[in-house]
Amino acid sequence: MVEPLRALLAEPRPPDPPARGRRDLILVALVMIGVLAEGLLRPGVPARAAMLTMTLVLVPALLWRRDRPLLMVAIVFAVTGLVPLFTGHQPELVSGAYVLLLVYALVRWGSGREIAAGAALILVKTAVISAGADLVAGLLVMFAVFALAVAARYRSRLRARELDRVKLLERERLARDLHDTVAHHVSAMAIRAQAGIAVSRTSPEGAVDALRVIEAEAVRALGEMRTMVRALRDGDPAELAPSPVIADLSGLAGPSPEGPDVDVEIDGDVGDLPPAVGTAIYRLAQESVTNARRHARHATRISVRVSADAGTVRLCVTDDGAGGTARGAGFGLAGMRERAALLGGVCEAGPGTGRGWTVTAALPRGLA
Repeated sequence: MVEPLRALLAEPRPPDPPARGRRDLILVALVMIGVLAEGLLRPGVPARAAMLTMTLVLVPALLWRRDRPLLMVAIVFAVTGLVPLFTGHQPELVSGAYVLLLVYALVRWGSGREIAAGAALILVKTAVISAGADLVAGLLVMFAVFALAVAARYRSRLRARELDRVKLLERERLARDLHDTVAHHVSAMAIRAQAGIAVSRTSPEGAVDALRVIEAEAVRALGEMRTMVRALRDGDPAELAPSPVIADLSGLAGPSPEGPDVDVEIDGDVGDLPPAVGTAIYRLAQESVTNARRHARHATRISVRVSADAGTVRLCVTDDGAGGTARGAGFGLAGMRERAALLGGVCEAGPGTGRGWTVTAALPRGLA
């Protein structure tokens, strides 16, 4: 009993609660309309004016239910507990059930200490104003709301952990891809250095040319290594594995028993792309094609378009399937965004202008 209590009290608030927005204002407005309608039209409401005023004054607490969950619960439950001492009647407006949203928010977004204090206040207030069957029913409702909020909190935590795992996996994959390219640059520098030494006495110009090549390879290697360090900052080194290049996109083209046909088109000069950028474009296209084949209902064609200019390489993958809006919540997109961000680019996905789903990415040609 002691250890679970300590764990609860040490529980921090969940990160990044949703910001207060238009939906919250609409919710408050709808609750107020419900309170007014019931308070004015329902017959036999005791202390009608006092109960209606109290409820309307407390409804805006919903706006701060995620920012200050304990404070809002304390204010609402304290006021609804004290007002009956002056009116002689307990609140009987059914629309007052909005307080359950505050109870839910307390458990969903509060810290462990806030949950413990708020739950104690709620249970004490419920026990004081209720008895018999009403007390049992009140406690059952409160525990049901507690359980729902705990389930939502736990599910959110599992999703956050899975997102972290996907991002770490993508960092490891990127590090494997970069390992090959860095080794290639270092090997090229070693060979050029040996050649420069060999011709330095008979052909100084050849030695200078070798130094220029070594300089260019060193700059590229440093860029690749900086990217690899960023990728591995939160993870462990990964084993060496073969890395695809942008030319391998042609392997994605053609018919497939797993889904619709794939068209691949490459526009612009991609011959001198840094290997990490070419590999990233391939990985993003591969993941996009795989997702389209799995999830694009009634799709007949997938289009992969790569265009390159002096500073940027762009990828666009589209399909003509239906029901594209259901494909935005997976972890694959999180990994794609992570890889693009590590290389200084962006990756976005969403429903197409007509049918299907569109994935776009833009990566800089050079690595800083």
